[in-house]
Amino acid sequence: MLDGVWNMFTAAGDFMLKNLVLINIILSLVIVFFQRRSPQKVWTWLLILYFIPIVGFILYLFIGQDYHKSRMFRAKDVDSEIKCAARRQEKNIHQKKLQFFGSGMKKFEKLVLYNLEAGQAVLTDNNDVRIFTAGKEKFKVLLEEIKKAEHYIHFQYYVIRSDELWDAIAQALKQKAEQGVEVRVLVDGMGGRRFCKSDREALKAAGIETAEFFPPVLGKLQLRINYRNHRKIVVIDGRIGFVGGLNVGREYLGMDPRFGYWRDTHLCIEGSAVTSLAVRFALDWNYAAKENLFLKDHLFRVPEYLREGHDPVQIISSGPDSQTKMIHDNYLHLIHDASDHIYIQTPYLVPDDSILDALKIAARSGIDVRIMIPCKPDHPFVYWATYSYAGELLEAGAKCYVYNPGFLHAKTLCVDGMAACVGTANMDIRSFELNFEVNAVIYSEQTVQCLEDAFMNDIKDCRQITEDVYRHRPLSVRVKEQFSRLLSPLL
Repeated sequence: MLDGVWNMFTAAGDFMLKNLVLINIILSLVIVFFQRRSPQKVWTWLLILYFIPIVGFILYLFIGQDYHKSRMFRAKDVDSEIKCAARRQEKNIHQKKLQFFGSGMKKFEKLVLYNLEAGQAVLTDNNDVRIFTAGKEKFKVLLEEIKKAEHYIHFQYYVIRSDELWDAIAQALKQKAEQGVEVRVLVDGMGGRRFCKSDREALKAAGIETAEFFPPVLGKLQLRINYRNHRKIVVIDGRIGFVGGLNVGREYLGMDPRFGYWRDTHLCIEGSAVTSLAVRFALDWNYAAKENLFLKDHLFRVPEYLREGHDPVQIISSGPDSQTKMIHDNYLHLIHDASDHIYIQTPYLVPDDSILDALKIAARSGIDVRIMIPCKPDHPFVYWATYSYAGELLEAGAKCYVYNPGFLHAKTLCVDGMAACVGTANMDIRSFELNFEVNAVIYSEQTVQCLEDAFMNDIKDCRQITEDVYRHRPLSVRVKEQFSRLLSPLL
């Protein structure tokens, strides 16, 4: 039996070696003519296939395939009620009847319309938005809100690690399940690799439903490495929701010596925008668990809100299931709308040409463009590509800062103290095109000012990269940058 399997693999290997040129030609034709890709990606894959043919072939099988047009990612229609609400708001804006717009928000009317038209992102103005910049603060509040749950808890993270943080959360979730609260836990198949099987079974034993987005096959084999659900959403009773950059793991509490202090940005929202987060979770759950949550009316009832907020918010999402690159386009729109300043925090700065050009134009137009990146890498190639793009923006007049106390994982873009886009998406091509992401667009001067105050406070702990410092970087850094920049369309 084993001899037969070995002979089969040997024969397959011999066939690949003998027909390597033919296989490369076929793959090249597929990449060039049968998949809609940017010219940069096409040339990058062709170079990889040419210079490292065997390894390149294997890489293409695992991360190179484009599933954007696949039926598995077909855009999922939401209830017609949501679309009707979006159309109704569009009509009111065009007829100047929408009351949400103050003197500051009028500036972003076109962006609101774009989000309504392209993503059915309904604008709500009764939200109370709280900002967390550290994991301990956020998870303390999350545990408190879990204990208050009366009807359901929907819990979705890209990464869940079986450690002391998860133990505390799991205990709280099990207690609520014992009290009759519906609890659902959704994790990504790649990000949940360290979420132990025993912990998942313990959840099921406690009556908690679990699902995995793009689970591995044959144990740990991931066939769709590129397409990851990077969203982090918690919705409790439809009343309160959490979204942002923090995952579930001890490093997000700053307890991993490799990263040190973990600086992130996470939002707690109470108000009608939570319904949009609830719908986003339901869409992901329906796909992963093969269950239609939209048939459960009680999950979408509008509750009473304890906090009476006044923050206008739109929840936007993007991914291979989206017809448009919603988050990318929001970043681009906000950059173009800026008239005074743009503050960006991102762990990965690998923008496409449109974002890069927009930032350079803004900087050369006298707009104060400031970008903050980490001082240490968690993905080396991405880190050095980030440094390369930061250098290019420096030449255009932008200011770049390296956050020194630990790892910067915040994903925020603030414009003119009036609008911000905050959530799970990094400022990189992967988040724009490959990952499933979700962000909140906030049109509140008070809340955006809090985000900008946090940015300015972080600058005190940063080292500024000046043009002179960048020009005198070592040759080894230049080589790493150029090599990583070459791979940037695939990072």
